Amino acid sequence: MRKLLLTILLLPVLSFSQEKDVLKYFVSKDSLVGVKNQKGEIIVPAQFKIFSNLENGELVKGETIYFDGFKKDEAKEKNAWGYVYDKKGNFLYRPFFYDNGADYFSEGARRFVKNGKVGFVDRNGKVVIEPNHDFASPFNYGYAAFCDGCDWEKTEDEHKAIVGGTWGVMNFKGEIAKPVSKSENAVEVGGKYFPDPFNYNEKEKTILQFFNRQNKKLSEIYYVNHYTKLSDNEKKLFFEIVERPKENFPFYQVNTYDYRKMEAGISDFKFLVSEDGKNIFALEFENEKIPFEKWLKNETQQAEQFQKEHPDNPNKL
Repeated sequence: MRKLLLTILLLPVLSFSQEKDVLKYFVSKDSLVGVKNQKGEIIVPAQFKIFSNLENGELVKGETIYFDGFKKDEAKEKNAWGYVYDKKGNFLYRPFFYDNGADYFSEGARRFVKNGKVGFVDRNGKVVIEPNHDFASPFNYGYAAFCDGCDWEKTEDEHKAIVGGTWGVMNFKGEIAKPVSKSENAVEVGGKYFPDPFNYNEKEKTILQFFNRQNKKLSEIYYVNHYTKLSDNEKKLFFEIVERPKENFPFYQVNTYDYRKMEAGISDFKFLVSEDGKNIFALEFENEKIPFEKWLKNETQQAEQFQKEHPDNPNKL
């Protein structure tokens, strides 16, 4: 069942790293935050004013060190929020400012800002797409929209919207994608269609077969509370591998997409498969691994209960 997104968005990104160095945040007398190692040696000096509820001595979690705020007396950088360092104290990047904080990871990548331009990094802080554009959307189904010469403009309700500029679509290599004719496998981005971006080796195909064998059941669970009646073709989920094993991350991540090929929520229906393919977990709120069978049993029970309480639901189990 889908959870409340507002709660999910406030949760930290799941850490899969095998902690080698125990690092802790520390707060100076003037309320600035830095990081020390287990020996008490300073890894990153106390120089950050942060906004998260962080306590003195709190452990650093994740593959990198993140400071949710800004440096004392710094000049503001356009579209940037916070700072990310590696575990040795080397500065890596500044995340893109989104939803009152740092950008989220989407399909294994997060937007970052350098000199006012937007690019993408992976969970270890490695640049996967250089910052060459004035704006870029998060990746969805292997593609991200971008624009050059555009800017933010306030709307009537005081929110901001991107206006002007020249728009395009990039693939996960940062290459400009060329539109194709509409087809069953084509991906729609901004009213245009692009080739299916996913390619798999035999091992990866086997991993996806596990989810496709259960597509009917998973689709019924996912759409049980959908408010309009869907056809059999629409009530079908797509499963794609969006991240592969790497340093600090010994898993394949499998994301789920709905009939529009849009990601199925922030937390729902995301899975991890161990590198050997033997262990499968569901991600709960992005920070907890639940064995697949346990997760499926719980989701099935919730779906059955929802249908019992809402017997007029249009998409039956």
